Amino acid sequence: MPARDVVIIGAGAAGLMCAIEAGKRGRSVTLIEHSRAPAEKIRISGGGRCNFTNLHATPENFLSNNRHFAKSALKRYTQWDFIDWINGHGIAWHEKTLGQLFCDHSAKDIIAALLADLKQAGGELRLSTAVNTVSRQGEDYLLMLSDGSTLTCQSLVIASGGKSIPKMGATGFGYDIARQFGLDIIETRPGLVPLTFDPDTLTRFKPLAGVAVDGVACHGRTRFEEAMLFTHRGLSGPAILQISSYWREGEDIRVHIRPDLDLYTLLRDARQANGRQAVQTALAEHMPKRLAQMLVEEVGLTGNLADQSDKKLRAFADHLAAWPLTPTGSEGYRTAEVTLGGVDTDGLDSRTLQARDVPGLYFIGEVVDVTGWLGGYNFQWAWSSGWSAGQVV
Repeated sequence: MPARDVVIIGAGAAGLMCAIEAGKRGRSVTLIEHSRAPAEKIRISGGGRCNFTNLHATPENFLSNNRHFAKSALKRYTQWDFIDWINGHGIAWHEKTLGQLFCDHSAKDIIAALLADLKQAGGELRLSTAVNTVSRQGEDYLLMLSDGSTLTCQSLVIASGGKSIPKMGATGFGYDIARQFGLDIIETRPGLVPLTFDPDTLTRFKPLAGVAVDGVACHGRTRFEEAMLFTHRGLSGPAILQISSYWREGEDIRVHIRPDLDLYTLLRDARQANGRQAVQTALAEHMPKRLAQMLVEEVGLTGNLADQSDKKLRAFADHLAAWPLTPTGSEGYRTAEVTLGGVDTDGLDSRTLQARDVPGLYFIGEVVDVTGWLGGYNFQWAWSSGWSAGQVV
């Protein structure tokens, strides 16, 4: 029965980082991945160029039942540390909006560098191999694998991710292991996901499918100012994906269309310049024509600009600054970029990611109840948590 110091289940960003760090410390490491290829989320991220971190990553960019939990790992291994790693491997990169960093060429450059580091650190990678059962054997762990073989290890690291994008093999495996060993699970749900609406709202949205506009999506005091996209199912785009992590079923969101403009003043000036102009025509100078027409129809503005009083124009502009919408749901894990919730951080040590009451058992990455904003934050949590566990497993 082969014995290893460390077995890591899940060869994604967190698992690979942990395996490399543990191997560098002289630990014998086996990394087990049930898919045919490692790091598939890295490969598809950012349109194939991997949004690998964010310049502005801080603990405030993460959701968790314990908002302080991520501080230790994020402080010990920062975005600047990972940028140094990227530069050390000669991977060219660039910054897009809001501090998002992407590979110039391909996400495969990062995967190749991680696998090269894993090999150099002496780590073993076993693909197309599932873990059937996990049990304790004295102070060690015994794993029964899908190929009929067994493994024992002193340290077992769960880096199996969440439920998002099941077509890539995502499962609730990590949560099952956590429950087996007595850890609690914070309710899981799709995060960074498009929102869906009732049939009546979709009928209004249907002519807008494919239309994008700059806006602010709000839920309570939380707000994100980025692009929004109308789809045949509802709303998507960065602003909507961001707010989806805060929204819960039955709640409203509010949308501010073109927050960069004083639409009241623009419409009032347009009325003075050409009162015979239709309201939607004037509005269409500042947003897509189809959207302008729907918004005018929604509030019931009839007639030309000359027919609108200052009070009506003000009320219309205020409506566009806080357009109330009630999603009925989301597109679910099928399109969700991340899974909210996960292994309760109350049961984990924030510095080592080890289960407090189960020596030698660790949880890192997305399986933990730590979820970042859109824009490279979740990869940074993977690097930080994987690195932190790798120092001690």
